Amino acid sequence: MRTLEEGKTDYLKVDPDGYRASVRDNKPHQMVSKMMTHKEAVERFVRDGDYLAYDCNYFQRGPSSLIREIIRQRKKNLWLCGKFTYVACALLVEAGCADRIDIGFIGFGPWIARAVREKKCTIYEYSNAVMTLRLKAGAMGLPFMPARSFGGTDGFQHSGCKIVEDPFTGKPVLLVPALNPDVSIIHVHQADEFGNARVFGTGIAHAECALASKRVIVSAEEIIATDEFRRDPARTSIAHFTVDAVVHAPFGAYPGTVQGYYASDPMGVIEAMGAMFRGDFTEYLKKHVYSVQSHDEYLQKVVGTEKLAEIRRRETIREGYAS
Repeated sequence: MRTLEEGKTDYLKVDPDGYRASVRDNKPHQMVSKMMTHKEAVERFVRDGDYLAYDCNYFQRGPSSLIREIIRQRKKNLWLCGKFTYVACALLVEAGCADRIDIGFIGFGPWIARAVREKKCTIYEYSNAVMTLRLKAGAMGLPFMPARSFGGTDGFQHSGCKIVEDPFTGKPVLLVPALNPDVSIIHVHQADEFGNARVFGTGIAHAECALASKRVIVSAEEIIATDEFRRDPARTSIAHFTVDAVVHAPFGAYPGTVQGYYASDPMGVIEAMGAMFRGDFTEYLKKHVYSVQSHDEYLQKVVGTEKLAEIRRRETIREGYAS
């Protein structure tokens, strides 16, 4: 296969055989309880220097409580999978946790320009579709995935993609490098203690994140009995053998929404977006991360029971979003 053109930047090493060996040797394939707290899960499975992926974003079924715990524990030198996202990348960079981002789409603002200018963060350019295809290739155990987009763009030059001669047609085709994150964090509607999980309604790449990653932390609105999964296995979105930790996290996507469970908090969203657009997260991090020691304490002291009841009441579309 002849390479016609290639991007000029670094990318996470493509090693499908190494990933398969890691899963074989380290994943808990047995049906064992994986329940733990936010603190325990992040301490055990998020390590300095990791490549971190997360599904959805800070405003829509994102693993917001886990992101805040990562910041609270002051993890360092993380490389982020920045697809379909807004505030989370900004929070992690501004908190000093992340210094590299593969960008599909992230929330803009002075924070990113300053971070790049001051050499606190290196960015690599992709697209939402390309980043999702990279995870799909990683989940399939392949070294790359072909695509018919992104070639010929300015972003291509700042990516790890290649354009090759298609051996079947002789025409140019783009290849995206497979992505096998060190760790993925995924927020779901329901899970059991073993890691079986359900996502209701829309999603992006929760299954691909789980299947592609060496370590997986699932946070869940509800913990339900395994018999519920056995009664209707077709509704299982993520299988237990991909998951390393399960965290019970009611309102774990706050200030965002979990469809069918609760609406987003407009003032909470505006507060986060405002910090991002101003390029100053000092007060936001102090209030929403460092002022408390846990997610439960955050809900009690920062958000409050009245706000939680209100956003639950405002979520009126429920068909198809609950068991």
